[in-house]
Amino acid sequence: MAATPLVCALLLVVFCTRTSSSGVEQEADRVGHLPGQPASPGVSQFSGYVTVDERHGRALFYWFFEAQAAPQHKPLLLWLNGGPGCSSIGYGAASELGPLRVVRKGEALEFNKYAWNQEANLLFLGSPIGVGFSYTNTSSDLTKLNDDFVAEDAYSFLVNWFKRFPQYKGRDFYISGESYAGHYVPQLADLVYERNKNKMANTYMNLKGFMVGNPLTDDYYDYKGIADYAWSHAVVSDEVYKHIKENCDFKTPNWTDGCNTAMTVVFDQYDLIDIYNIYAPKCLLGLNSSSSANRAHFAKDQGAQFGRRRWRRLFSGYDPCYSNYAQVYFNRKDVQKALQANVSGLLPGKYQVCSDPILNSYNFSVSSVLPIYTKLIKAGLRVWLYSGDADGRVPVIGSRYCVEALNLPIKTPWQPWYLDKQVAGRFVEYHGMSMVTVRGAGHLVPLNKPAEGLKLINVRINLD
Repeated sequence: MAATPLVCALLLVVFCTRTSSSGVEQEADRVGHLPGQPASPGVSQFSGYVTVDERHGRALFYWFFEAQAAPQHKPLLLWLNGGPGCSSIGYGAASELGPLRVVRKGEALEFNKYAWNQEANLLFLGSPIGVGFSYTNTSSDLTKLNDDFVAEDAYSFLVNWFKRFPQYKGRDFYISGESYAGHYVPQLADLVYERNKNKMANTYMNLKGFMVGNPLTDDYYDYKGIADYAWSHAVVSDEVYKHIKENCDFKTPNWTDGCNTAMTVVFDQYDLIDIYNIYAPKCLLGLNSSSSANRAHFAKDQGAQFGRRRWRRLFSGYDPCYSNYAQVYFNRKDVQKALQANVSGLLPGKYQVCSDPILNSYNFSVSSVLPIYTKLIKAGLRVWLYSGDADGRVPVIGSRYCVEALNLPIKTPWQPWYLDKQVAGRFVEYHGMSMVTVRGAGHLVPLNKPAEGLKLINVRINLD
């Protein structure tokens, strides 16, 4: 039976009311101009809070950049940083792949000509709660943080963010990130996939795949990769490597004293250089006590921690120079006001690019996400893993071990890829997954090799 004019009118009123409401919320989050932002080119950006749990008062902070051209036709890409405890705002957005990068010790911003919003609409999420500007009004929440908790909150964020930005709801959607986001990204993708099974649900998201960079993936292969990389790149001696092979069984959750002793030597050597980019000069700014060396010692001095859990306490993704610049910038009151961040002024302490309390209290509950890879690849999602080959913390060797363990049939064998007629790295394409290396890049590929990083996302998105 055809709808009556009255029903049609009522439906139109409901639709217009919802559209108007979301439009008002959207515009309330619009950022006109940030302190120190260059006058041109123009940047269409939004930021603010999305509540993920009203009862507990949990809200996650986001920073969103529309694509530089034809945003209505470009996909949506969510970016997550790792740690756990490091900010996607301070790292991904302001230091790596966003269109506005913090420079001059936090005094200003510069336009990033290699920004990934040339290819996609970029959504940066401060996750989990307690990181950056994201918060909870229920302090006990901070004792419950684990991978499942983080995935549920990120999913709730997406559901509510799409209500505020409904024009992106049907858009091709990708989830991406680096470092410990090697856990966050596939687990969030799995949650979206499972809840997408009801395609008529209002929460359906057009997820196409995920991409991870220098990702923590599987404890055994990751730690084996750290040891093998340190030896093969002349960080430790043959004797130390032999001691590791004789004493370390990385398949067990608790290491022997002999293994801890041997791995301590590895990280002592990495204290002398930048573990996240072994051929780069070490940052000597010393603007605060959070240097990579201090964090390595912090990892080893936790007497109550044993085995691999002790070594997890190294931040994955820490760069002291750039994080200091971002930290200074985001602690400025004029910047916070422009971003609609910390609107109550009640966030505990100063803004930190990486949070020690979150790292310390995080409950590491998942040792491998490889089963999720297998599941989602079989489901038809596209998976990309890229790796800067100068990273000692999550080295390319460990990532190769992880990918090879999936036993996928090879579609295109290992071979070089190029940028400006120079070898930019290597890649191998499997049925359902690709792995790409970036020559000379460390842990933060979009920062270390920005042109190569932009090429990666260009190829990745245009493949679909």
